[in-house]
Amino acid sequence: MSVLAEIHKRVETLRKEINYHNYRYYVLDDPEITDAGYDRLLRELELLEGEHPELITPDSPTQRVGAEPLKEFAEVQHEVPMLSLANAFSDSEVDDFDRRGRERLSVSSQEYSVEPKLDGLAISLLYKDGVLTRAATRGDGTKGEDVTLNVRTIDAIPLRLLGNDYPRELEVRGEVIITKAGFEALNQQQRKNDAKLFANPRNAAAGSLRQLDPRITATRPLSFYCYGVGKVDGDSLPPRHSEIMRQLKNWGLPVNPESRVVNGVKGCLEYYREMQGKRDSLPYDIDGIVYKVDRLDQQKKLGFVARAPRWALAHKFPAQEEMTTLLDIDVQVGRTGALTPVARLEPVHVGGVMVSNATLHNQDEIDRLDARIGDTVIVRRAGDVIPQVVGVVISRRQGRPRRYKLPGTCPVCASPTVRLSGEAVTYCTGGLYCAAQRKQAVKHFASRRAMDIEGLGDKLVEQLVDEQLVNDIADLYQLSVAQLAGLDRMAEKSASNLVKALDKSRTTTLARFLYALGIHDVGETTAQTLARHFGSLDAIRKVDEATLMTVSDVGPVVAKSIVEFFKQTHNQEVIGKLIKEINWPEVEVKSAAELPLQGKSFVLTGTLSSMTRDEAKAELQALGAKVTGSVSKKTDYVVVGENPGSKADKAEKLGVEILDETALQKLLKQG
Repeated sequence: MSVLAEIHKRVETLRKEINYHNYRYYVLDDPEITDAGYDRLLRELELLEGEHPELITPDSPTQRVGAEPLKEFAEVQHEVPMLSLANAFSDSEVDDFDRRGRERLSVSSQEYSVEPKLDGLAISLLYKDGVLTRAATRGDGTKGEDVTLNVRTIDAIPLRLLGNDYPRELEVRGEVIITKAGFEALNQQQRKNDAKLFANPRNAAAGSLRQLDPRITATRPLSFYCYGVGKVDGDSLPPRHSEIMRQLKNWGLPVNPESRVVNGVKGCLEYYREMQGKRDSLPYDIDGIVYKVDRLDQQKKLGFVARAPRWALAHKFPAQEEMTTLLDIDVQVGRTGALTPVARLEPVHVGGVMVSNATLHNQDEIDRLDARIGDTVIVRRAGDVIPQVVGVVISRRQGRPRRYKLPGTCPVCASPTVRLSGEAVTYCTGGLYCAAQRKQAVKHFASRRAMDIEGLGDKLVEQLVDEQLVNDIADLYQLSVAQLAGLDRMAEKSASNLVKALDKSRTTTLARFLYALGIHDVGETTAQTLARHFGSLDAIRKVDEATLMTVSDVGPVVAKSIVEFFKQTHNQEVIGKLIKEINWPEVEVKSAAELPLQGKSFVLTGTLSSMTRDEAKAELQALGAKVTGSVSKKTDYVVVGENPGSKADKAEKLGVEILDETALQKLLKQG
């Protein structure tokens, strides 16, 4: 055999292997090889075809991407019309459909092929001698658009059918979709590129398939399931719809795994209820169920009415999207101080539930939608997900309503609001005073790494705030045993223990106190750095942004957060009350020479024998080091004790220097 013949044989083998593995992945959902193994096969085929372009065929797996952009789509005439289905919205309408069919056929019972009704774009695929030669959209049912180049980029659609027992000419029909995960990833990429977001997976699928440039379509996460056939020439197909679907699956075409055959209207409705319950857990959107008489001879007898077959019915789920009027926009303040705009709507049924409120997320989302009070908006609700406004019907806008902007002051406490650079969220700056943030502020203040108030758990905090015994964190130090003992599940002993824990917390460190205040973006490490650099609370309260940004570990966002926090009168009042109750030892401000580990980043993992990890952390920080919880390329050292976790492995992979306990002690001793 000549070298060229051997190469040709290898190319054919690679194509068969790749097609087989596509079948295992997209049709059977049971891959046999890893993604890396698949990539190696495809890469080898690309190299061989690159060296021998005369061996390239239109159905080669390498030919999915790369066609030149079209100027427009050509028109396609459907030889067998792509009809729409009649819709049912109630059980009684399904009963009527079943009864009419049985009466026309003179049968007492009927078998139905049932499947989820995918919310995507209907497509026709024409295979000649097993090779995909044309793909067209449904269009108006008689004429569609030629989208062959775009469809060829969809990995789930085979360019060549498996086997050799297929008809000479076979038209396959199905739905092009984008999965929920694919939709989220696509919109995330759109955000990254500052491009317009897609409203829902169906719109994304339709827009992606109708791109004039196939290279753009190739970047979109399109998928496909077939649901039937159109024109067939050259061979007969099985006598039942369900058997045809099994045959299509054998030829390498994806068939919905939820499809099955049921008996009678009872079986149809049971399947409908089952899929309605599974709807939100499915990886793709569905908007109902399709029932089809399974036997083809019975389909033929039943025939068609107008533009729909008598033998099929779409039983729709309650709509997940509806239009209504945006009456107003209110602002809610969350426990972290985040402001969330909420749409107040003209009540409307969405997904079987009456909806009168929906989230608008943040100012960026309002701007993207261009949502204005009085607009007609599209509201979406999926399962237990909070209803959200996903679009505005601009054509229905009346007059020139003003653009909406989030308020400059908190609607709960009237403190100024701030939006930090690089963040989408707007925050209330009255963290120690704002009623909306009160419970969260107290919980954080009492946490172990903050003031470490033992016995002050979440449920007790809820009670204290609800009973108005604590209106800000300073009120904690005014609590008496009698007040606490009167609360639910609080005996005198536990109340006494809590008062002792509060007294114990009166002595702390400046770093802990700073962290306990809950300043936005100021974590433990930054609090340590601030305390070490400035030495006193008074100095930190008076510092400006420019000076703060000269401090290691403090950038413009953190600097702005600190300045805005201490600028608020309400916060100053609470801090004034706190410093009458709490004290800490003076912090010696050290020179750079006294901080030999300044700018060095450490991570601790495993158990140390000579000290606890917290003690090691404190000693490292005293020498100017930054101690973090995760390993990255910016980490300078990872200290490894006994039974280390995955952090040690990651350090090894990244080439970060690893210190054992002996090396750590030597470093601490020598500085």
